[in-house]
Amino acid sequence: MQRDIYTNKEHMETLYCGASFNKDKYIELPKGFTTEVHKKRTKRWEAEHIIPAENFGRAFSEWREGNEVCVNRKGKEFKGRKCAEKANKEYRLMQSDLYNLYPAVGAVNATRQNYNFGMLANTSNSRYRTFGSCEMIIDSKSKKAQPPERSRGIVARTYMYFEAAYPKYKMSRQQRQLMEAWDKQYPVTKWECEHSEKIEKVQGNKNPILEDRCS
Repeated sequence: MQRDIYTNKEHMETLYCGASFNKDKYIELPKGFTTEVHKKRTKRWEAEHIIPAENFGRAFSEWREGNEVCVNRKGKEFKGRKCAEKANKEYRLMQSDLYNLYPAVGAVNATRQNYNFGMLANTSNSRYRTFGSCEMIIDSKSKKAQPPERSRGIVARTYMYFEAAYPKYKMSRQQRQLMEAWDKQYPVTKWECEHSEKIEKVQGNKNPILEDRCS
């Protein structure tokens, strides 16, 4: 990602918080950014799955039940993400799909976990995790994250791409309605189209959602 996608300094910034970073992945946090947790993970950006691996990984039997090849050196069977990575090519393609990966401040990535995106009521609720000037809001009770407006269009079109590209992934009706609304409310940008072109050159497949929007 760093070498082939984020080659222009103008676009070297994290998705949710707009934190700039350099060619060595070191982050300059925006003024007013704060976090109460995972403070050590604020120095370098991490590749954030917009659609968390667990949210599509559980569609694979290797994740849920394991596989005959998923045995460690001590002869103990394992399942979950490591087994899906080892035993299923389709899962590996989905997990490494660059259209679903964006730079994020590590603390935000870690706090979000595998929560789906949505709108939260009463965003000043004291139980929510917030990040100061970065308007990402996370609720561990409902297991939902509300992304800043700056990233909602990208989030929406990524969800729509993933559903179009991979038959194993399906959004709920409510989720699809929200993503379609964000797609209309936050139109595609020039950089989003350029970003897609860069990924196509590296990964070899088109993004039909962005191909339509960018045309």
